[in-house]
Amino acid sequence: MSEPGSRTRVAALVLAAGRSSRMGPRNKLLEEVGGEPMVVRVVRRLLQVPVQPLVVVTGHDADAVEERIPPSALVVRNPDYAEGVGGSVRVGIGALGASVDGVVICLGDMPTVSTDTIRRLVEAFRTDADGGAFVPIHAGRRGNPVLWASEFFPLLLRLRGDSGARSLLSAHVDAVREVVVDDPGVLADVDTPQALREIESD
Repeated sequence: MSEPGSRTRVAALVLAAGRSSRMGPRNKLLEEVGGEPMVVRVVRRLLQVPVQPLVVVTGHDADAVEERIPPSALVVRNPDYAEGVGGSVRVGIGALGASVDGVVICLGDMPTVSTDTIRRLVEAFRTDADGGAFVPIHAGRRGNPVLWASEFFPLLLRLRGDSGARSLLSAHVDAVREVVVDDPGVLADVDTPQALREIESD
């Protein structure tokens, strides 16, 4: 157990390695939302909150994605991106370094999550002495991103396949901290052309 406020270094991890197969021939991460590629929108919003380092994991279409990422973010490639999101989480956690107290794991296809939501998660983490996994709740539903205390890093490094870190929430229910937010963006991922049209029309 840590003293409240003693865990100050929170990193951010953006998962941007997937093949976006449900979007058809287009790479959804490069589709424009609000005048910029959605993955860039995710990264720029994170740059407005106190997270450091900010790591972006690329894989599919890596060159095209990486050339658009702001230079203040650290980019790492997942050569085994076809394995699924678990491999990208492992690559990203491995790039953080040992002095990080927690990490916000963000999805590159969720461009409407607000900066205030990220701040709320970071503040909740810093004021909770017991650590855990901090999950945003909107309209009674759990969303993304999730902030994971460093105690979870060994488990995150063991993820395999496409289940992602969500499986850990079910396995460690006592460690979950729900943070209520007024942000429908935590529930809105862009997987299909229809979902992109809905985001653009909001």
